Amino acid sequence: MSWDSYIDNLVAQTKDASGTAHADKACIIGIDGGAAWTSNGHACALQLQGSEGANIARCFKGKDFSAFMAGGIHVEGTKYQFLREEDGKLVLAKKKEHGSITLQASKTAVVIGHCPEGGQQGNLNKGVAVIAEYLESLGM
Repeated sequence: MSWDSYIDNLVAQTKDASGTAHADKACIIGIDGGAAWTSNGHACALQLQGSEGANIARCFKGKDFSAFMAGGIHVEGTKYQFLREEDGKLVLAKKKEHGSITLQASKTAVVIGHCPEGGQQGNLNKGVAVIAEYLESLGM
């Protein structure tokens, strides 16, 4: 099964009333180990590097975000500043001139979306939530 269509769906869910998408990249990783569910071949793929996926998955699986608080969240080789965590399922981060990152967990996956600088992270949050909640509804 290809999960890449979920990237398109996530980006589409971030569009505002004028039709502007507020996500430019996204990916889905497994919560057990951080293995990629989506491929890097997709035009809007968020491409995690090295141990980034494993580090993100570990924090969500253990619901312990102290590593994010202390060292930031590394995505595509960029360190984003941890902003906050909600309910052990949602994490928000930002880096000036690089945009923002929204991460939300389902039972078995973490959905990660990127909003470019100048975009609205609130719209990104909505798009990430739609996908994460859909996976959750499937028991995933």
